[in-house]
Amino acid sequence: MDPTATPKRVTYVVSNELAKIASLLPSNKIRSAVVHSLVKSYRLLDAKEYPQLQIIQPDPATRADLCSYHDADFVDALLTEDNDSELDSTFGLDHDCPRFDGLRRYVELTAGATLSAARLLRDKTTDIGIVWDGGRHHAQKSKAEGFCYVNDCVLSVLALRRLGRVLYLDIDLHFADAVSAAFPPPTTAARPNVLVLSLHHAASGFYPAVPPSSSATLPLLAGTSARTIARIWLEGIEPVIQAFGPEAVVVQCGADGLAGDPYRVWNWSLGGPGGMGWIIQRVLHLNHPTLLLGGGGYHNANTARAWAYLTSIAVSRWTISCEI
Repeated sequence: MDPTATPKRVTYVVSNELAKIASLLPSNKIRSAVVHSLVKSYRLLDAKEYPQLQIIQPDPATRADLCSYHDADFVDALLTEDNDSELDSTFGLDHDCPRFDGLRRYVELTAGATLSAARLLRDKTTDIGIVWDGGRHHAQKSKAEGFCYVNDCVLSVLALRRLGRVLYLDIDLHFADAVSAAFPPPTTAARPNVLVLSLHHAASGFYPAVPPSSSATLPLLAGTSARTIARIWLEGIEPVIQAFGPEAVVVQCGADGLAGDPYRVWNWSLGGPGGMGWIIQRVLHLNHPTLLLGGGGYHNANTARAWAYLTSIAVSRWTISCEI
């Protein structure tokens, strides 16, 4: 990066309430608190050091916000405090997405955080939005699934479409199934308004299944390393992005493909060519309004290191090591 370049305006979305309630998420207990604590401990949210940075609290998503994508009956099930086992099963509120204390507020704040950042990007009052509690890419239109209760990824793309073509890039270990279903490829040769690119692991029986008609997907085998991803990125992904010509970008930065995650599938790294940080640098060099979201990541310390490192890249602090 050119050290003389004007720093980009960065908006980091968090509140004590959001971090507290996101830390109750059954699949990622305590993770939110660990992530934001590490980011703060490196003084990455110090407005005196980074005058281009603003920290905002999320505006809770309204029912109308949620219904801009999700079915109304499903939204009502999420927002009710009542337990109805038969109804809950219909909407996926069991098994890997059980009800928990504070679910309604979690949904409102998670979706609201991502929408708050997306709207600032849409209005061109910030250049980069960061919402590490977002990135819930498996929530279906009418059903919770894959640890995801509300699809803030889809909601953000819908909000950003006012800017023009939107690129949705997903680097989570798991395929962005619900986002891909929300924005299917066009049936004609016309250029789509939304392009979904998903790098993910693919194997028989690995969740979720990847339908043959989905948007551009890049299934990768076990053991995938940064070196492999660098080659795929330079030879296949960047040319597609350039041809598409996005005017806004959403990146789901799931950290479950990193070495050390309990899934133990990929051998991906944070630093170096092809590393997670390298990808984010290249995306930010596109100089389009960009929203960075969280996602998977089941080793709390590992995930916190990853997202703190990506935060340092976004605020242009190059003294932070990828080995933090």
